[in-house]
Formats: sequence, structure tokens, C-alpha cells
Amino acid sequence: MRFQGTDAYVASPELTRAVNAAVTLERPLLVKGEPGTGKTELAREVARALGLPLLEWHVKSTTKAQQGLYEYDAVSRLRDSQIGDPRVHDVANYIRPGMLWRAFAAEGRVVLLIDEIDKADIEFPNDLLQELDRMEFHVHETGATVRARHRPVVIVTSNNEKELPDAFLRRCFFHYIRFPDMETLRRIVEVHFPGIREALLATALTQFFELREAPGLKKKPSTSEALDWLKLILAEDLAPEDLRRDGRSLLPRLHGALLKTEQDVHLLERLAFLARAGR
Repeated sequence: MRFQGTDAYVASPELTRAVNAAVTLERPLLVKGEPGTGKTELAREVARALGLPLLEWHVKSTTKAQQGLYEYDAVSRLRDSQIGDPRVHDVANYIRPGMLWRAFAAEGRVVLLIDEIDKADIEFPNDLLQELDRMEFHVHETGATVRARHRPVVIVTSNNEKELPDAFLRRCFFHYIRFPDMETLRRIVEVHFPGIREALLATALTQFFELREAPGLKKKPSTSEALDWLKLILAEDLAPEDLRRDGRSLLPRLHGALLKTEQDVHLLERLAFLARAGR
């Protein structure tokens, strides 16, 4: 069971080694990187490549670790008791399995994605340590212990918005997805837009990397935003000369796909003005 990348996902040799190392060690793979560098998509492509079902647990700021195990629906039980429903005599009827429970109970091995773990409270990762280590947890309401029938492949993503606890980091295999260089991004684009004209691609990628390297950008455009931009360029049937800037502006055509804050738009306008004034 080895991951080698897929026809729809360009994975670096370092990334494929990280995935396979985590699978061999049976430890969670913690993947960090800029937003839009394909961390979430990695889990989907790993599942596809290995022929395993995928369970996705998307973490929010309000998410608690307990929700990944199970939730006790006390409100439904109270309502059923008021109408005399006989199910109230068995508390198990009101236990709602979470994603970890579903992964543990699956008939075969699955890939479990815990997406954007850094969005949750700082205690969230620590609250999952024992369950991810022992692959089991206790259901207090019923007295049952849920054990993993097959150890899932766990992929955890983080946008680096906050530091994760050391105890959690020790239990993971870590990989940082670096922003792709020109050649790697070219390969990614060709996967999504096969047959794109070489002159158009070269001009667009040159502008894209120039934009990323502009000093002082609050949010650098990501891989996913580059793909959105190219999709618009192709939809508009623009030619390479249509993308060339005239020196009056550093803003590329259709820049709304790349720049997502007014500060960055104003920054590039100021840089263009200063460049003209300095001539």
C-alpha cells in the first residue's frame, strides 16, 4: 500500500515519501503549508490512489474533540420521554457517532482527514492524543469501548494559524508543502488544463510569480488562485499579448482572482506609481 501520486495530483518526491512513511509508522501525517497548496486535496487523492474510502472531518472554531468521538443527544431523549417513546430506556439510541467512531467501526481501512486542525481551540489536538494513540475510546453513557477494527490512515492539515502542542506533534509524521516552483506549477497547470498554449502559460506564470514576489503583499496568491486565474484567461480566450502590462499598472488582467484584499490592490497601484515617478 504505497502512494505514488495520481494523474490528478502532482506530488513531489518528498511528499510521497512523507505519506508512505506515515502509513508505515501508522502515525497521523500532519501536513502544513500555505492555504491553497493542496493539503485537503492530498487526503482525497491518497484515498483514491490507495483505493480506500475517505471520511472528512472539517474542523471549525467551535469544534470540540468530543464531537469526533460521539455526541449524546439528550434533547431528543427528553422529547421522546415526554411522548412515551420506548426507545428512551436504551441510552444507546441517543448516541451519535462522530468521524473517529465511524473510522474505527468501518469494515475495512479508511483514510480519515482532520482538516484545518489549527482552527479549533488549542486543547483540541491534546484531547485526541489517547484516541489516536490507542485507537480506542470509552463511551461513558453506555460503558462500551469502541476499538478500531482497522487502523485508519489519518491525515491532519494545518494552515499554521496557531502553534500545535508538542505532545501532539511528537505523535505525528510532519511534512510542510512548500509553494511549488515554476516547473512544478507548470506541471500542475498542465494536469488541470491539458494542451494549454505554451506562450500563454509562460506569460501567465511569469506574471504570477512576479506578483507573488511583490514586497509587502498581505496575502500572496496561492496555487488554487493561479488555477482560477488561468481558467478565466482561457474562458476569455486571451492571448499572451493581452496579458502584457503597459507599465501604468502592476495589476494583471482579471486580478480579482489573485488578489483578495484591497490593501494588496492599493499596494501594487502605489508601486506602479513610484516606478513611473522614478523614471
